[in-house]
Amino acid sequence: MKAIDQSAWLTVLRRYIAVMALGNLVWEFAQMPLYTLWETGTPGEIVFAGLHCTGGDILIALSALVAALFLFGTGGWPAQGYRRVALPAIAIGLCYTLLSEWLNIGVREAWGYRDLMPVVPVVGVGLSPLAQWIVLPALTFWWAAPAKGIP
Repeated sequence: MKAIDQSAWLTVLRRYIAVMALGNLVWEFAQMPLYTLWETGTPGEIVFAGLHCTGGDILIALSALVAALFLFGTGGWPAQGYRRVALPAIAIGLCYTLLSEWLNIGVREAWGYRDLMPVVPVVGVGLSPLAQWIVLPALTFWWAAPAKGIP
């Protein structure tokens, strides 16, 4: 039996969280003009919202990964079953975002989209936050992998 590098999971976890944090920080501020806060908020409120949302994104990313590890991980992860954990983690983050955007836009009206935000027709959720939770985790899992081509 091949020996498993016990520190690989920690390296992947550190890479994943660091890149997700940085990526979400950039994405949050890049998509800010698509929200009504861009027109109605003060500069301080906009900065606070971007940082607050990035903090939430980090918690979502970490929670999605832990849930996927709990449900689909093995003791040999990340060397074994990397994609078996990565794909559900992406799906969990995406589903949470879909629910959160729908709840906060449609039910609570906690925030709003400007006309510039492309909206997915059936669910009424912005395309940018959904793309954020497909593109960033996919790129991050690819980059964080301890060796490219992991099963």
